[in-house]
Amino acid sequence: MSNQEMQFAEGALASYEEARDWIEGLVAFGIRPGLERIERMMDAFGNPHRRLKFIHVAGTNGKGSVCSYLTSVLRQSGYDVGTFTSPYITKFTNRFQYNGVDIPEETLLELANKLKPQVEAIAATELGSPSMFEVATALAILYYGTVAYPDYIVWETGLGGRLDVTNIVVPVVSVITNVGHDHMDILGDTLTDVAREKAGIIKPGVPVISAVGQPEAVEVVRETVKARNSTLYLLGEQFHERNGHAADDEQSFRFEGPFRAIDQLAITLRGAHQRTNAAVAVMALEVLRQYYALIVEDEDLREGLHKAAWPGRLELVQQSPRLLLDGAHNPEGAEALGDALKSGYANDRLHLMMGMMANKNHRDTLRHILPLVDTLVVTEPDFRKAMPAQELAELAQRLKEENGYTFELIIEPDWKAALERLQSVTGDSDLAVVTGTLYLIADVRSRLLYNMESEKGW
Repeated sequence: MSNQEMQFAEGALASYEEARDWIEGLVAFGIRPGLERIERMMDAFGNPHRRLKFIHVAGTNGKGSVCSYLTSVLRQSGYDVGTFTSPYITKFTNRFQYNGVDIPEETLLELANKLKPQVEAIAATELGSPSMFEVATALAILYYGTVAYPDYIVWETGLGGRLDVTNIVVPVVSVITNVGHDHMDILGDTLTDVAREKAGIIKPGVPVISAVGQPEAVEVVRETVKARNSTLYLLGEQFHERNGHAADDEQSFRFEGPFRAIDQLAITLRGAHQRTNAAVAVMALEVLRQYYALIVEDEDLREGLHKAAWPGRLELVQQSPRLLLDGAHNPEGAEALGDALKSGYANDRLHLMMGMMANKNHRDTLRHILPLVDTLVVTEPDFRKAMPAQELAELAQRLKEENGYTFELIIEPDWKAALERLQSVTGDSDLAVVTGTLYLIADVRSRLLYNMESEKGW
């Protein structure tokens, strides 16, 4: 059936906007752990994911950056690469990329119309309706497995790992960046619980690359690797990252792995944590070179790492006044931002704007940031489940009183007005930072760089 014929089929979606709204409308069904619905959807299409090569990336922070490094090096080496990530920064189609280009709107519409009858059939069963993320994942598999046919797919988990819908695939390599305090309302009360969920992506015989650091989390990963007869490459044991030079526009490191060492690898993403993310990506590529005949010349490795970019992570989007965007939405992300601000950005005064979602560990996030700031502008992301600005401000005020912090607190629930306040107080020798949930970062970034409304979302 052609796309035009589909439009006249009963209940068919007529435009990209309709298809996007239909998929995002399924968010009302929430996060629904389990693979039964995605398996049923894929069965209906002959399980195209079984014919594809995935690099599965899980972790609390750094997933997007690792995906960017992997995609950039593989593309530089001449491979066709699919990249599936979430959430998106500008547009829903950002989530489904092929060689760095978003899925065409008409292709998304066509695939959504193929999926819709299956989704509705499953919704009528005891399984209930597939969620927004399940349908987006199914659409990604159909895109890569029936339309684009990439050589490799860089495949980011949505939430957790074990029961995450992306876990339907058997990858050629699994990556667990790290384990931290995020989504603990869903993944469990302790780091051990969270690590167990992330380690759920480990498959029998599939090598695992990780930068997990906490002893209790490392133990969980080790146990899972042993139980599944896999091989673990752990940062600090099987491979190392040694700091090199650092300048305003790039930093370098030496990679030392079990197969070889590589000197002077340079990246433009900022922060010490990005050297770790890059080293994890290099180790994954080294495993693919060693065991899967991947061809990556050193020149392409260097160029690919250097070209890698990831919007909204320590991204300087404005020079006068200087304004930095960073989606530090959990304690580990805030710690990395704090470290970067202390070591990499000279300023007379630091002014920070923050908006958060309601389900995050805000006290531990704030304690990494508040000692550094002169002005804190508290606002609200324009998105469901936003934390009211007043609540976040009250928490910041309590921490200020408990610890003797000296920042000025400004409460402005309207993020556009908050951005104007932030810019107005930032002098030429100061630094402005917008941080918190990526839903806020998406809006601010679009406004500053394109002066347009972003679609933003999951």
